[in-house]
Amino acid sequence: MFIYDKFFSQYGSKIAQLLLTKTITENSILRDNAINTLKTLFELAVIPIVNENDSIAVDEITYGDNDTLSAVTATLIHADLLILLSDIDGLYNDNPTSNPHASLIPIVTEIDEHIFSMAQGVGSKLGTGGMATKLQAAKIATDAGIPMVIANGENPQIIYDILNNDYRGTLFYKEEHL
Repeated sequence: MFIYDKFFSQYGSKIAQLLLTKTITENSILRDNAINTLKTLFELAVIPIVNENDSIAVDEITYGDNDTLSAVTATLIHADLLILLSDIDGLYNDNPTSNPHASLIPIVTEIDEHIFSMAQGVGSKLGTGGMATKLQAAKIATDAGIPMVIANGENPQIIYDILNNDYRGTLFYKEEHL
């Protein structure tokens, strides 16, 4: 948190950490408290840094990956958009590291078994779920009416590009929510 605080303070922004578990997001009273905390932080112009509460987490109450946790958090606050930055440009029709002819899929409007079959495990040693957890996050977000983008986060400028609809990545949304 010190590192987050240091970097955000360089831009005059304040941060706060919010620790969540499945117990919190699935229990109506605790979920409402988390939502109220997030709303209050936004009202105070404080950027929430949401993490899983690993100090008390056991398998039964963990999300286990940041992709799913970010999608759940997006649904709590009724976000306009969820952006997942990764070490890959988005969803491909095949593994681009082993298939040079793999094609990036720019738009997905239905997440079905065919789409899930394109997720081929962890793409980076730094991650815990690879494309499979990103697709699960996309399903959570789009089911809640929140579009989601997977894009390569190597250059942080991509966030501005996404907001200007000028990026390379995959946009997930459900047509009925537009």
